[in-house]
Amino acid sequence: MGAYILRRLLLMIPTLIGIMLINFVLTQFVPGGPVEQIIARIEGSGDVFSNITGGGGEIAVQQQPSGNERYLGARGLPPEFIAELEAQFGLDRPAHERFVKMLGDYLRFDFGESYFRKISVIDLVIEKMPVSITLGLWSTLLAYLISIPLGIRKAVKDGSAFDTWTSGAIIIAYAIPGFLFAVLLIVLFAGGSYWRIFPLRGLTSDNFAELSLLGKAGDYLWHIALPVIASTISSFATLTLLTKNSFLDEINKQYVLTAKAKGLTEGRVLYGHVFRNAMLIVIAGFPGLFLAVLFGGGLLIETIFSLDGLGRLGYEAAVARDYPVVFGTLYVFGLLGLVIGLLSDLTYVLVDPRIDFEKRAG
Repeated sequence: MGAYILRRLLLMIPTLIGIMLINFVLTQFVPGGPVEQIIARIEGSGDVFSNITGGGGEIAVQQQPSGNERYLGARGLPPEFIAELEAQFGLDRPAHERFVKMLGDYLRFDFGESYFRKISVIDLVIEKMPVSITLGLWSTLLAYLISIPLGIRKAVKDGSAFDTWTSGAIIIAYAIPGFLFAVLLIVLFAGGSYWRIFPLRGLTSDNFAELSLLGKAGDYLWHIALPVIASTISSFATLTLLTKNSFLDEINKQYVLTAKAKGLTEGRVLYGHVFRNAMLIVIAGFPGLFLAVLFGGGLLIETIFSLDGLGRLGYEAAVARDYPVVFGTLYVFGLLGLVIGLLSDLTYVLVDPRIDFEKRAG
């Protein structure tokens, strides 16, 4: 098993390089880089994208009281100043040199400093990470706590009235986008139009530091309830159907019929024999589910509930062309996904020791 883990760890290096290379190449063709962003702001255009989309006109010609001279902003910026900006951002060097330097820095976990926030990228990611991790972990945990018992029950009661109406509820839940369900929760329970039971924004109250330990835990759960429920709505539906189908496939196998013929109770057959085999595919979906909840709907959920997490950070950095933040978060996300994938394989072995990745690799 040690050799397999080592191979997977070594494989992460070219995988990360490939991810970074593809995205780095794409950014070279995207208009409105960081230098253009600053020029647009200095010249008064506000946003470089207004000129790209045709929304902004030419800079107005303003006159001094003494004559018809233009302001310096209307005449454009000196080429020396633009060259200095390019050198400051490292854009004066060829693209391949910048890419190689970036990889070397990232291998040492040196992500540089944000162009516009004057803070190191690693500090920025650490600052925003707790919000996204909170949403991801709680939503995934809640989805598993609901989906596994419900999926098993649906498999046992396959074709019954219980299976039919729960399937209808699951389909409706799957069809509702997480952000739309979040708005509905706010309207109903956060003072939108009906009850004001839960807070509208943030992870903690203003007096959080003054609360007792039990009070802090309650305040935290009070704030996180609606965002977690909104993030869980679609993932729990998928996981429930996956669990049901997995158990149905195992229940119809010969070894289950043999176990029942020997006089074993239904609970002993279901949880002593079927559970271990059926849960393998459910465990395999954990990395994808966690990453989907963590990064997939993070932007919209964080925006709706005013949570300052990685989703909003990545979006704002992409809009502002803050490349150190964009590539730094991309590197962290990619590395986290690969590590979670490896942990998923190790969980396979923990659940079913008969699985041997060494032999499969050989």
